[in-house]
Amino acid sequence: LIADRREGIGICGWVLVSLSFLLVLITFPISIWACTKVVREYERAVVFRLGRILSKKAKGPGMILVLPCTDTFIKVDLRTVTRKIPPQEILTRDAVTAQVDGVVRYRIHSAVSAVANVTDVHSATLLLAQTTLRNVLGTQSLAQLLAGREEIAQSIQATLGSATEQWGVKVALVEIKDIRIPMAMQRAMAAEAEAAPKTRAKVVAAEGEMNASKALQQASMVLAESPAGLQLRYLQTLTTVAAQNNSTIVFPLPINMFGSLGQKSTGG
Repeated sequence: LIADRREGIGICGWVLVSLSFLLVLITFPISIWACTKVVREYERAVVFRLGRILSKKAKGPGMILVLPCTDTFIKVDLRTVTRKIPPQEILTRDAVTAQVDGVVRYRIHSAVSAVANVTDVHSATLLLAQTTLRNVLGTQSLAQLLAGREEIAQSIQATLGSATEQWGVKVALVEIKDIRIPMAMQRAMAAEAEAAPKTRAKVVAAEGEMNASKALQQASMVLAESPAGLQLRYLQTLTTVAAQNNSTIVFPLPINMFGSLGQKSTGG
């Protein structure tokens, strides 16, 4: 909008400016108090002469001179502004309703563009941040939204920055502050989180039982090949039981002993 300006103020405009200069000279030094304006270090002044921007570059900081009757000016604050993005109701890609709010931080780097290209630069930036937040988050699933906040915030910042560049606004940071999901969804996610460790524990226990059964099978095959080994295992079991300070000791007898005793009684 500023770059396409080619026309001047015209002959009538120069006449009015000359009369304004003459008025300042006639009423000097009283007029100097009305013509002198002070611009702070963090401000810039966009001066309009007969409705046209006086220069493509803003004035300040320091003292500037403004002609009466023909010149007006607007001060623009260049300090960083932090605005809270109100909670936005969004629908994620996997059809989950959530409320998301955030924070946007920006600053004006071109006072002339901020004044000439947009009516209210702060309101426009905030409204565009809300729209960009809804559009970007609507393309993400709930899992991506919860796990990839930083990447999503960077995407929102890039999209918002490219749109506000023509307004003379530099977006410094966009952060997703809070994500609120329905209570039913929270309970379902909590139940799923609680079930996951139990499932892993059951799987580990089942694997342990399977390994133990394989080991017992191998041990039984070894003992079947060596009957004396079974007696040694009995003695080891007795030693283990005695070490636990038990008062009762159960001594298992081999089945073959009862078989041999039965044979002797029959023969006698």
